[in-house]
Amino acid sequence: MSRQRPSKPQAGWLLFYSLVALTILWATFTFVQRAYGQTTRQQQTPQQSQPQQRPRRVTPANDNGAQPSPQSNANGNARRAPEEVGEDDVLRVDTQLIPVPVVVRDKAGRPVANLRAENFVLYEDGRPQRITNFSTTDAPFEIALLLDTSGSTREDIGLIRRAANLFIESLRPGDRVAVVSFNTKKEGSTSLATVEVKTPLTDDRQQLRDALEQIGSSNGTPFYDALERVAAEVFRDPPRDEVKGRRALVALTDGVDSTSDAEFEEARARLRQSGIISYFIQVNTEDFVEDRLLRDCQDDGRLSLSKVQLQRYRRVFASSADAADYANFCQMGSFERMDISRKLYQLARQEMATLAKDSGGRTFDALDLRDARKAFTEVAEEIGKLYSLAYYPSNKARDGSFRTIRVEVRGVPGAQVTAREGYQAPKS
Repeated sequence: MSRQRPSKPQAGWLLFYSLVALTILWATFTFVQRAYGQTTRQQQTPQQSQPQQRPRRVTPANDNGAQPSPQSNANGNARRAPEEVGEDDVLRVDTQLIPVPVVVRDKAGRPVANLRAENFVLYEDGRPQRITNFSTTDAPFEIALLLDTSGSTREDIGLIRRAANLFIESLRPGDRVAVVSFNTKKEGSTSLATVEVKTPLTDDRQQLRDALEQIGSSNGTPFYDALERVAAEVFRDPPRDEVKGRRALVALTDGVDSTSDAEFEEARARLRQSGIISYFIQVNTEDFVEDRLLRDCQDDGRLSLSKVQLQRYRRVFASSADAADYANFCQMGSFERMDISRKLYQLARQEMATLAKDSGGRTFDALDLRDARKAFTEVAEEIGKLYSLAYYPSNKARDGSFRTIRVEVRGVPGAQVTAREGYQAPKS
């Protein structure tokens, strides 16, 4: 039987309905596919579907930038008061704790004891800061003892040992010391002055005495290298809670660098970053050195200015001069040698004064190494009178700027306060 062909109008309607059905089917398929993909992405990265949470400071400042006074525990150490943090807040931890060692003296210059955290007000760039850590004067200390045993002092190594032993014995139980000195290392036919950490931080007095017996002499003074080594190695690990802000460098030296790879500003930045307080017992070796600098280059008892010293002198005092003019010590006249030596000693004294001022420390003049004993005693007494403050800066900017620090003391009329002048903010 033959099949009847539909008329043209009927065929048009059939085509229309077919297209509608296909469109609905395609839309349904697309919807299901998108829904399935979205569900899969949510299962894989659920955190992306969460609303963005805002950071919140754990210890917010008051309207004027000041922080509430810390509460103290039974030992006089400040502790931070807890603060509620909402469930919808993100806790942001700031680890940049700034230590500030402080010495307080009365009008007569005598150290003041028995102060508490509430006696101190601390400012950064003029803005009050909340003191989060506070240690009284009886807390232990950590000290890097740097002994200059270069050519200008090698005849007095025995005196250096005895003075250093007296210093160590005058410290308190619990104080820890590391001994750092210079030595000469042979590399083929060349002798190089090196920095040696004779012992890491320890409170073992016998170990320290043994380390002092092992110090030798060097044919140069890598002073700046030694400062970097103290910051990078001796105080490499974060301080224990009880010694935060209670770390010191005590250096017996004339401060005239002759062989370092590091420059002064590099060493200064390292010490600033470490937050340690610096004391320099400046031994006067100038006359001894000058006498030997003026001797003939064939004299076995003479001393020479190194190439490093000559080029440093040129950069600092004669930057427009030709480097070749400062390449050969033996071709220089006596007057020129003496002038260079005196200016390098003057520069060294300025640099040590700068480092001490940066950190809140001091410099002590010693006409000879015998005077160093008295200076060591004064340093030990001052370390025993130090208060240690620390705070988290309210300025969170990581801009690499230098931030000034100022400390005031309440309740002590006419108080004289010595503290570090500031610190270098991190830069990211």
